[in-house]
Amino acid sequence: MVRVKAPALRAKSKDELVKQLEELKAELSTLQVQKVTGGATNKLSKIKDVRKSIARCHTVLRTNQRDNLRKFYLKKKYMPLDLRPKKTRAIRRQLTTHVAGLKTLLQQKKDSHFSQRVY
Repeated sequence: MVRVKAPALRAKSKDELVKQLEELKAELSTLQVQKVTGGATNKLSKIKDVRKSIARCHTVLRTNQRDNLRKFYLKKKYMPLDLRPKKTRAIRRQLTTHVAGLKTLLQQKKDSHFSQRVY
């Protein structure tokens, strides 16, 4: 099998990806058997390409799965930690804009009793 490209894999459905992954794994096992039995050198160099193709299939499957989970949790109150945006630790601990804009009861009373004069 030739080297697979990630954009070509993204266009495929999950069933097609799983099928291709099984084919690649079967090809890898035959190549490994040929390596042990003393196969040709051009077959041995193909092992690396097949392994990388398997990794690409796994990566595309995982990204598709995570995208679907993000869509599922979009309207929910909470989202799993691994699906939330990473950002930085300081930004994650920052006050939200809503909480930062709230005023205390005392400040609300001061504002209402001593409002800004208009001339």
